[in-house]
Amino acid sequence: MTLKRKKRVLVIDDEPAMTEWLEILLEHQGYEVRTALSGARGDEIFRNWRPDVVVTDMVLPDVDGPDLLRRFKEAQPDAELVAISGHGTISKAVDAIKAGASFFLEKPIEADGILALLGKAIERKDLHTENIQLKAKLQDRFKFANVIGKSKKMQDLFELIGNVAGSDANILIQGDNGTGKELIANAIHYNSKRAKGPFIKINCAAIPKDLIESELFGYKKGSFTGATMDKEGLLEMAEGGSLLLDEIGEMPSYLQTKLLRVLQEREYRPVGSDRIVHVDFRLICATNIDLDMALREGKLREDLYFRINTITLRVPPLRERTEDIPLLCEHFLDKFCQRYQKAVRGFSPAAYHVLIRNRWPGNVRELENAIERAVLVTKATEIVPGDLPESLREETSASAEFVFPPHWTLAEIEKMAILQTLQRTNWNKQEAAAILGLYRPTLYSKLKKHDIRDMGRASRQKAAKE
Repeated sequence: MTLKRKKRVLVIDDEPAMTEWLEILLEHQGYEVRTALSGARGDEIFRNWRPDVVVTDMVLPDVDGPDLLRRFKEAQPDAELVAISGHGTISKAVDAIKAGASFFLEKPIEADGILALLGKAIERKDLHTENIQLKAKLQDRFKFANVIGKSKKMQDLFELIGNVAGSDANILIQGDNGTGKELIANAIHYNSKRAKGPFIKINCAAIPKDLIESELFGYKKGSFTGATMDKEGLLEMAEGGSLLLDEIGEMPSYLQTKLLRVLQEREYRPVGSDRIVHVDFRLICATNIDLDMALREGKLREDLYFRINTITLRVPPLRERTEDIPLLCEHFLDKFCQRYQKAVRGFSPAAYHVLIRNRWPGNVRELENAIERAVLVTKATEIVPGDLPESLREETSASAEFVFPPHWTLAEIEKMAILQTLQRTNWNKQEAAAILGLYRPTLYSKLKKHDIRDMGRASRQKAAKE
């Protein structure tokens, strides 16, 4: 059973008696509380601890109250702020609300009053989180939490995600760079029973190897040079939610051993600390490496591999699902037209030809960048090949030229063009029609007119049965 994380409340007041009273009161009500006697210390705790609600005095010795509230809102827009003051004038309340506070309370504070306001603040925070998650889950026919594809491989992947997302099983996502592994991880978390919990992400390849341990496990003040305060680790931050370890194969071997122990025992000690931290999170790992080779070379420990790959999801590269390219092109076209306020209606057949014939070594990310560039540079209402990156045009022209024998009739040339396009697309008629600039019904009529049939289909079906 998933334990619900306690709601976090940060109390900032320069009166020790006030912070101590609020700490005792709120902890008795089940809140996790931290206190600060100055604005600077409160700001430091806020950025490292990420509380759900801040209760702060408007008059502090080292910082202007409204400035501190604005700083909190800029750093964490969904944080709920409760301002308190011993000078409860209307102007003070207005200043607090303008700076981002949701509530204002005049001193002296009564227990019932502060508890009622905290309840409302937590309710507002939960509602905001729920709205974000609902938006993330909106899907259309060929969309799964912002992952787009109508090819059989992607539909099979969507089905598998739907089957496993609700469990607590460890997930390993494998795929080339740019295929959308992080989007798949998002889909798993936001369609799970942990969706209301945090989703913490760490890219093991982007953090220096000597810092990964302190980021994951946290540390105690004074445990090493530069450790000026206790720091909560990402494992602890993921309590009640999910943790994504991207590029897991880049994690040092000794840390893989420590991670395996955490997965087995569900507890650990921060660096330099005697404190035992109990954790409850769902682990999602992602990698673009060849797992068999990584195991042979010792980059990935075998015992950890068998622990993290309860379910393995393979995200196919774009070259294996070319029928998704038109759908992705339209999606990115809409996205960047809205972003840059451009009125581009679509793609010319020649531009589609370039896009569909490309091998896309950078996968969906490369396609997205190409469409963004085209939207920015086009001067027309239709994207043409000249709007696309030069490297795409050169690759397509070098590999996909049609060559016809001399003295052929127009009908013979048309038949050859259709036949070569179908062969290049493995007889995918929708893709071929897009390349040729034809409606699919028109292509079907031309297939019938020229008596073009897939002669290899029967043999492929026979081979598949055998």
